[in-house]
Amino acid sequence: MRDLISVPLSAWSEKNEKGMSLILRTILSALFFLILCQPELSAQDKEPARYRIVFYNTENLFDPFDDPATNDQEFTPSGKNHWTIGKLNEKVMMVYRAIISASAGHYPDIIGLAEIENLWIIEYLLRKTPLKEGNYGIIHKESPDPRGIDVALLYRKETIIPLDFDFIPVHGKGKKTFNSRDILHFKGGLGNETVNFLVNHWPSRSGGYTETEGKRNIAAGIERRAIDSIMTQTPHSKFLLMGDFNATPEETCLSRILGASMNIENSGSSGLINLSQFWTDKGLGTIRSKGHWEIFDQFICSGNLFETNNLRVEPSETKICTADILMEDDRRYLGKKPFRAFLGPVYHGGVSDHLPISTVIVHKK
Repeated sequence: MRDLISVPLSAWSEKNEKGMSLILRTILSALFFLILCQPELSAQDKEPARYRIVFYNTENLFDPFDDPATNDQEFTPSGKNHWTIGKLNEKVMMVYRAIISASAGHYPDIIGLAEIENLWIIEYLLRKTPLKEGNYGIIHKESPDPRGIDVALLYRKETIIPLDFDFIPVHGKGKKTFNSRDILHFKGGLGNETVNFLVNHWPSRSGGYTETEGKRNIAAGIERRAIDSIMTQTPHSKFLLMGDFNATPEETCLSRILGASMNIENSGSSGLINLSQFWTDKGLGTIRSKGHWEIFDQFICSGNLFETNNLRVEPSETKICTADILMEDDRRYLGKKPFRAFLGPVYHGGVSDHLPISTVIVHKK
């Protein structure tokens, strides 16, 4: 209104009654026009906001520098992988393309990352790719993982309000002593709603499934207690868990200890729902071993984020990204498999042995 009125106000010094009447009519016409437009503006304001979330295990996104505190020597120029800035530049561009492909050509509002070495490599990813245009904030902390790989979360400053964050240690004691990646907890504001995002990379199966199962059970118990603690302090809190759990949805660590149900009807508003149930019946997976697809990378949400109308996850937009740039022919077992950066010590030019996953949270204002 200020712009509409500022021009005719200069004419108020005119003594001419006809001129004053013309000015008043102009002002009233402008006000009437704004009133007529108001219902349309209100309708626009009520359009649902869509928040895009991507999780990606980038498989060994290392810098090429030796860190004496970690076992990262293989990802140095003199290491067995002969890791260089040139190869890193190819890798980060592939990671960028994977993230954007998973988010249907948009900058995601939340990006969860696994297998990144440090803060430097995250900043390099943002600096050297078009992700720099997304104006992302970074949540990261060095974890005690022996190889130095961490989890991280990126959030778009224009759409997500950072409210709080912390890191939950994952480790065993006594005969089961081990140190793994922390669980990253980020509390973000989505409009007038709040969601607790938890980014995971549970202990791997390296060394054998039976030998490592107990570590994942411990990780599940730690995360379950953290969620219960938040719920005790703030009932009806909303959660979206994401990560590489190194376990399929049916395994004990996820289905029983964490309590992520594959049955929506039996979960309840305070329970957890494993959204990968929409992939299992279709034979989809995020990682492929000996010709068999498995779902290690998953989204898990609280029941109240699935059942409510004002803020809810969209099941139809919870997907595994299988863009052509991320896949290659599986010549041994036929079909397709993820396009990796390395096959053993041989540089292959791909990106990761995992596929990125994505979902959308819709906020009806």
